[in-house]
Amino acid sequence: MTESQTPVVLCFSGLDPSGGAGILADVEAISSQGALCAPIITAATVQDTQDVRSFSPLPPDLIIEQARAVLEDMPVSVIKLGMVGSTEIAEAIHSILIDYPSIKVVYDPVFSTEKDGALSTPGLVESARVLLLPLTTVLTPNIFEAHVLAPGSDTPSAAAVAILETDCQYVLLTGTHGKTQDVVHTLFCNHHECKRYSYERLPHKYHGSGCTLASSLAAMIAIEQEIEAAVHGALDYTHKTLVHGKRIGMGQYLSLIHISEPTRRRLESR
Repeated sequence: MTESQTPVVLCFSGLDPSGGAGILADVEAISSQGALCAPIITAATVQDTQDVRSFSPLPPDLIIEQARAVLEDMPVSVIKLGMVGSTEIAEAIHSILIDYPSIKVVYDPVFSTEKDGALSTPGLVESARVLLLPLTTVLTPNIFEAHVLAPGSDTPSAAAVAILETDCQYVLLTGTHGKTQDVVHTLFCNHHECKRYSYERLPHKYHGSGCTLASSLAAMIAIEQEIEAAVHGALDYTHKTLVHGKRIGMGQYLSLIHISEPTRRRLESR
C-alpha cells in the first residue's frame, strides 16, 4: 500500500438505530483512523441505548452479493465481523472468507447484549465456532462471549486458550466485565497469554465499545501495523472515546470519535 492509497475494511455488522453500536460505530472508528469502511449490513435491529428489543437478519444471498461486489472492485485489506445474526449468514460469510484467504479477519463475536437481549438465532454459536473461528486473525470476545465459545472452560483465560485451538490466531480477551480495579485486557497467541493492557476503570456503562475496539483494530491492521501494535493502538483509541463519551439517551453512554494526532497528521499529508 502506498501512502496515497486509502486502506479498505469490509465490515459485516448489524444496524443499530441509536447510532451507538453496529455498523455506524464501525464507520466512525474506521474513518477516524484514515481508512474506508465498506459496510455490509447483516441485520436490522430494534434497539436503543438501554437494550435490544428485536432483530431481523437480512437474506444471506443479498449479503454475499454485496460483499462480492465490493471485493471485486476495491483492494480490501481487512474484513471485520460483528453481529452475524444467524447460522445461514455465518455460512454465507464463510463462503466469502474461504475465497479470500490472504485478507486478515477481525471478529467481534456478538451473540447477545449485556442484558441478554438476543442478537443471534439458535445454532449460531456452533456455526461460528466451526466456520468462522478457524478463519479469524484476531477475535475480540468479552469474558462471557469467550465462555460461550469455549464451554466447559474453568476461567476466561482457559477459554481464550481453548479458542486458539480452533486455529484462530489471536484472542484479545477484553476485561470490561471483569471485577478487577482497573480494566485488564489480555492478548493470547501461540496457545498462551502474550500481553496484558491495563486501563483506568471508568464509572459508566458504554454502548458499542466492543464495536469501536474491533473496528479500530481492523483499521490499524489495514494501515499495515503489526498485530500487537495495532491491538495496543486500538485499546488506547477506544479508551479515549469512552473518556469523552456522553449519555445522550436514557441508557448507556455513547463513545465519541477521537482522532489521534498521528492519524490527523497522516490524513493531512495525503
